[in-house]
Amino acid sequence: MDTESTLVTTRRALHGVAELLLAGPQHRQSETIRLRPKPGGFGTITTPSLHIEGTNLMAGEVAIPLNGTTYREAASAAGVEPGAPEGLYKDGSGAHVDAVIDLDAKAAEQIAQAFAWGDEALRRLAADLTPVLWPEHFDLGITVDEVNYGVSPGDDYLGEPYAYVGPWQPRVGTFWNAPFGATRPLHAIPGSTALYDFFMEGQTRVTSDPRREP
Repeated sequence: MDTESTLVTTRRALHGVAELLLAGPQHRQSETIRLRPKPGGFGTITTPSLHIEGTNLMAGEVAIPLNGTTYREAASAAGVEPGAPEGLYKDGSGAHVDAVIDLDAKAAEQIAQAFAWGDEALRRLAADLTPVLWPEHFDLGITVDEVNYGVSPGDDYLGEPYAYVGPWQPRVGTFWNAPFGATRPLHAIPGSTALYDFFMEGQTRVTSDPRREP
C-alpha cells in the first residue's frame, strides 16, 4: 500500500474511533460529543476518560492496541458501549462497530501532529476560545466573527491534512481556492507558526475581500 493510501485508510479508521469509541460513549455518559487533541492523538473532554495515543486506545493506564481489532472489541476492553452519537448529525465516518480497525503508526503520527499544530495555532489566533475536534467531520476548529478556522486530517475534498478558512459569507479573490473558502495542505505550511500566519491572512482577507454575489 502506498503512503497516500495508508494515510487515507488510517484517517478513516481514526475517524471511526473518534465517533464509535470516544464521542459516542462520551455523549451517552456526559451529553457532549466534543473531543480535543492530546499528545500523540486525541481524546474525550470528560467521562469516560479515553484517548488515543499512537495506535492505542488509552483507558486510564491501560493501553488497548487498536490495529487489527474491531471497534466492538476495543470498546469492550475499555468498558464502554461502542457506537456513534445518535440523532445529532447525518454524516460521519460510516464505520461499523464490527469492522476491523486498520492503522499505520506513521500515518497516525502525521494526523496527531496536524491536530497538535492546529490546536496551537488556533489558540494563538483566539486565546479566549477552545478548539474543538468534532467527530462528524473529524476536524479541529473554532469560529470567530462568522468565520470557521481549522485543520482537517483529510477528507473527500483533499486526501491529506490541510488547514482551512471558511467565511459564512463567501468572498471573491485568489486567496479563496475552495468552494467553502480557502485551504492549504499542511505540507506547504508545516508547523503551528505557518498555520497561524495562514489563519491571520484569512482573517485579513475576510475583511478586505468583497463578498461573492449570490
